[in-house]
Amino acid sequence: MLEQLTWQLASDLDRLPFSFDGVIYNPLDYARANHSEYLSRCVRHGARTMFLGMNPGPFGMVQTGVPFGAVPMVRDYLHICNPVDHPAIEHPARQILGFDCPRTEVSGLRFWGLVQSRFPDCMDFFKDFCVMNYCPLAFLDKGRTARNITPDKLAASEQRALSDLCDEYLRKAILEIGCTVLIGIGQFARRKLESVAPEGCIVSSIIHPSPASPAANRGWAEAASASLAELGVWD
Repeated sequence: MLEQLTWQLASDLDRLPFSFDGVIYNPLDYARANHSEYLSRCVRHGARTMFLGMNPGPFGMVQTGVPFGAVPMVRDYLHICNPVDHPAIEHPARQILGFDCPRTEVSGLRFWGLVQSRFPDCMDFFKDFCVMNYCPLAFLDKGRTARNITPDKLAASEQRALSDLCDEYLRKAILEIGCTVLIGIGQFARRKLESVAPEGCIVSSIIHPSPASPAANRGWAEAASASLAELGVWD
């Protein structure tokens, strides 16, 4: 059921008209094999706690199709490594190289690195936890650096259309999986969870592991662990 919901979301997103002057990547299309394996192996019905990210990073899910999908963590920790295709249009500065991508996503290294430090076997983590992204689309500026544009920078009407689809998917995913504790990775994700959380769910957040955050660079793992311990998610 979750996979059906996911592929329907991918199809609906592909049909949205955007005036955004750049390139849009949908890894649910060209990295579907990896995302499908991730959903079937790593997102289990009955997982109590959901971690939610915002949208794909250019060297993470954009390359691998897995949330916070830094190549080494997806390949060597999650043991997912299927071939990745190409989107119809690629930005020359952000080619899709899949698991051959020489750069890696710091946020993904930090997040999955923390998980690995507590759960050396990833399947032990997935017994009680799942990790999802709010929006699967990546928006890249058309400039030569292909700057990553977050969805909140889109035109207001396009934000609403995008949010309507992603909100509905998130609401259904929470119910389908059965999560009762919802943790936003960053404040944007927390607000989205608050807007769709079923009655009785606990909603909280941890600091985002992005290297753009000075606070995250001062010890993200320690700060996130302290927040999770306070919430009672882990010891």
